[in-house]
Amino acid sequence: MLSVLRRFAACLAVVLSACGPAAVRAEIQGGKADIVDTAVAAGSFNTLAAALQAAGLVDALKGDGPFTVFAPTDDAFAKLPAGTVDTLLKPENKAKLTAILKYHVVSGKLAAADVVKLTGANTLNGQRIDIRAGKDGVTVDNARVQKTDILCKNGVIHVIDSVILPSEADIVTTAVEAGSFKTLAAALTAAGLVDTLKGAGPFTVFAPTDAAFAKLPAGTVENLLKPENRDKLTDILKLHVVSGRVYSDAALAAGKASALNQGSLVIRTQGDVVMVNDAKVTTADLDASNGVIHVIDTVLLP
Repeated sequence: MLSVLRRFAACLAVVLSACGPAAVRAEIQGGKADIVDTAVAAGSFNTLAAALQAAGLVDALKGDGPFTVFAPTDDAFAKLPAGTVDTLLKPENKAKLTAILKYHVVSGKLAAADVVKLTGANTLNGQRIDIRAGKDGVTVDNARVQKTDILCKNGVIHVIDSVILPSEADIVTTAVEAGSFKTLAAALTAAGLVDTLKGAGPFTVFAPTDAAFAKLPAGTVENLLKPENRDKLTDILKLHVVSGRVYSDAALAAGKASALNQGSLVIRTQGDVVMVNDAKVTTADLDASNGVIHVIDTVLLP
């Protein structure tokens, strides 16, 4: 942890150099200090401050915002496997560290009263955190909220007891690891779309399961996988992909989406079920590093 403390010392010098500790403390007591100053002065976010400095995010979180930060304590960082923090603070891992830190930040000022009404929130990382409120308190992904509503001039801090981690797997890898998309993976390979869906994106994929492909007439999948039918297969697969990261609530609000093959997707509710054209969404909002997956029970056809 020596390197962490050294970096924290550098961050602390940056934060306090302009006005001195006494002035910062006075601002904090009145909620007039920014998020970084408030976290540093609290004394239990040394590792977070060091990480923000290493990722080059100090100036951003001292900016106008507003931001909502789910801030892991030093104890939260200490729960990570040995050596993880020191590794993340190395210059060559700046992109990964930045992605993790941005996953803890939501645009806008969300007080505790606002948070408990949500089931999720989009982070500056692009991915969505899951929020659950119950009798035992509030959790953000796998982290428990320990303290709320630390007000700052450019937002609010909620303290959490674990570091939350975004998905590092792309859409294709996420689907393969799920184990129920073998036919989809084979189809993407045959159509030459694997590299596309492993790219930067982001993409939203309505992913048919193996059982969904099995509902097609006998021999359909085998025929589509033949080289001579590649264009037809590509057209079908692109009907399942939308440009951008579109979560289920936004998709329902829009009621429609344009697929990569220029086809139209109609998104609606049917009772308690979300439908995309004639397919039922069985699982929604599976995050990937370059998009989001919604699992469907039927293959969409142009």
